[in-house]
Amino acid sequence: MARQKSNDPVPLDNQVCYAIYSAGMAIQRLYKPWLDKLGLTYPQYLVLNVLWQADEQTVGHIGEKLALESSTLTPLLKRLEGAGLLRRTRNPENERQVVVTLTDQGRALRSRAGCLGDALLETSGHTSGQLGDLNREVRQLRDDIYEKLGSWTAPS
Repeated sequence: MARQKSNDPVPLDNQVCYAIYSAGMAIQRLYKPWLDKLGLTYPQYLVLNVLWQADEQTVGHIGEKLALESSTLTPLLKRLEGAGLLRRTRNPENERQVVVTLTDQGRALRSRAGCLGDALLETSGHTSGQLGDLNREVRQLRDDIYEKLGSWTAPS
């Protein structure tokens, strides 16, 4: 095997970033039929997941949690509001803030979204413990990188 020059790019299969990216794409493909049944896109599912953990959050806080700019998040919120899953209102104490709240329909969707985790467990053949360990490792990698970059506060 020829020795790689120090300035040559590492082959894709040896890059952690590509492994994480392509695993993410595979998971999104697995989730797509389930999300289609729920009438959601993957980014919409992520927004709802943040709200299912804690309702009534500002757009800024949701953006921080998902590492999304408000210019990306606002169209997602508008579509979810149009679908009757959430409401956006101005904070009466600070008119610059928009507070996002789940509707009853948005809350009810939570119980139907549990199938995604089940599908990942079944399809991957991994145990919940294995996936939990992997999740912790990837989150730690993310947090270590962002700590050095100083550009994003990792969600708690």
